Amino acid sequence: MRKALIVGIDHYDHIPALSGCVNDAHSVKAALERHADGTVNFPKPRVITGTGPHDVVTRQMLRDAVRELFAGDSSIALFYFAGHGYIEDTGGFLCAGDCKTGDDGLSLTDVMTFASNSRAKNKVIILDSCHSGIAGDATRTGGLAEISEGMTILTASTAEQYAKEVPGGGAGVFTNLFVDALGGAAANLVGEVTPGSVYAHIDQSLGPWAQRPVFKTNVKTFVSLRKANPPIELVDLQALTTHFPTRDFEFHLDPSYEPERLQEQRDDPAIPAPDPQKNAIFAVLQRYVKVNLARPIGAPHMWHAAMQSKSCGLTVLGQHYWRLVKEGLI
Repeated sequence: MRKALIVGIDHYDHIPALSGCVNDAHSVKAALERHADGTVNFPKPRVITGTGPHDVVTRQMLRDAVRELFAGDSSIALFYFAGHGYIEDTGGFLCAGDCKTGDDGLSLTDVMTFASNSRAKNKVIILDSCHSGIAGDATRTGGLAEISEGMTILTASTAEQYAKEVPGGGAGVFTNLFVDALGGAAANLVGEVTPGSVYAHIDQSLGPWAQRPVFKTNVKTFVSLRKANPPIELVDLQALTTHFPTRDFEFHLDPSYEPERLQEQRDDPAIPAPDPQKNAIFAVLQRYVKVNLARPIGAPHMWHAAMQSKSCGLTVLGQHYWRLVKEGLI
């Protein structure tokens, strides 16, 4: 079973309100609930939002929900929080709607304790709040991290930074990129989106001068957060070892592979006509080039490689996926 708790708090009784956290929570819920093909990913994720004085998310409510999330032995328990964060010399806190001072919120130490004691195989904590990078640190000053096995933490900013909103409000910068990553921007060639690929996408998108996301993990293998539409069909990917018998094989081309040609080339009897069987193979090779699995050798494009009877070969990425196919891992 895959469990998800998604919390977004805009309304606070005693501290300044926020404007995009509830929207963020609903966006994350929509992204996580189903895979790109419509099949269920996280069934019925629990969503808790604080939109106004009629539905205040209290500290006790938040604490009980986090405790319940990490109870049991699910395959993955995912906690997402968007709202105010607070930090002091004793550690960090997630601010509930009834907070007055910040340090009366849900202690990140408590969150880590619930997760560490959980029998869930994978515990994923995603925090879009100020100072959230302190999560998992053993001490405020020591900078040591205590992450139990099977745990992954991804936060919007470091312990010293504030989490920013998209210009114009309505969404957090971090969550906007997180949802983008789940949608496929961080997917590998089989469509899997992992915490590591999500972090890489967010990290690259923010650049060195913006808020810095923090990633901490202690896992043997990354769990898939969602399956997006892969950029290449699995049958094509698995055919890598058919078209390239070895990793360094150069696939020789000739004009009969290319169905498109200029009129003078059609009229030239020295140039062989398109071969439908070769055209089908060439289409697959072109799809490899599109996703950086293959490249033309000695020619700028595959069209030139075919018309000039040159070759194509696997890229470094292509050789990596070739090995995965060869070893039966894809």
